Amino acid sequence: MLRSAKSINEQRIEAVDGHIGHVVDIFFDDTEWIVRYVVVDLGTWIPDRKVLIATAALGQPRNITFPVNLTKDQIRNSPDIDFDKPVSRRHEAELHYYYGWPAYWGATAYGEPAPGETTPPAGEPDEGETHLRSARAVMGYHILSENGEIGHIEDFIVDDALWTIRYVAVDTANWLPGKKVLMAPDWIESIDWKPKKVFVQLTQDEIRNCPEYDPNEPINRAYEERLYDYYGRPRYWMERVGHES
Repeated sequence: MLRSAKSINEQRIEAVDGHIGHVVDIFFDDTEWIVRYVVVDLGTWIPDRKVLIATAALGQPRNITFPVNLTKDQIRNSPDIDFDKPVSRRHEAELHYYYGWPAYWGATAYGEPAPGETTPPAGEPDEGETHLRSARAVMGYHILSENGEIGHIEDFIVDDALWTIRYVAVDTANWLPGKKVLMAPDWIESIDWKPKKVFVQLTQDEIRNCPEYDPNEPINRAYEERLYDYYGRPRYWMERVGHES
């Protein structure tokens, strides 16, 4: 199902033994455009604490709730994350080691944790930054076409079955009042993170005349076909069929 990142932020998280909090952000990999974690505010249960839960650990959403196969004690005792700093690979490794989650970035030398052990052996991986980005932080970045600025990122559209970001939702209000459009990550040429600018391989005229996005309406395949036909781009769902056949 395709849904907005903002709507995911409203989801409750349910451990095996009760409610723990709600999603306040998602962290995605800016090289593969895959959502790796949800940021969960533990709210009234543990005030002033947020934790990362891997999307691979989430069950199928039920109404406004994501179930997770973890206990409240596991979550309470999980490694602390400083959300004021970038999440390093070392922090990710500690988290995955603690929960016994597989490392999406490849095999590690850690093996399985001993009972009660929370910190992996030193030496692997390093302390460097990963490619994780906060969706909340990236919302507001300016979008520049091949011949000028056209708006800013308002939201992300996520496939919550595969946790892939399918589209960036762009508000063109300062250029085309009232119009919102979708752009696939593949159409992005580059991102300059410090000045918060996103460069796309599209012209202003192409964007002006493209199918409009209505955030109040669900995104169906008919709309996606019109969008991809308009831009003449290969359809991601056809590529997936090709890989599966």
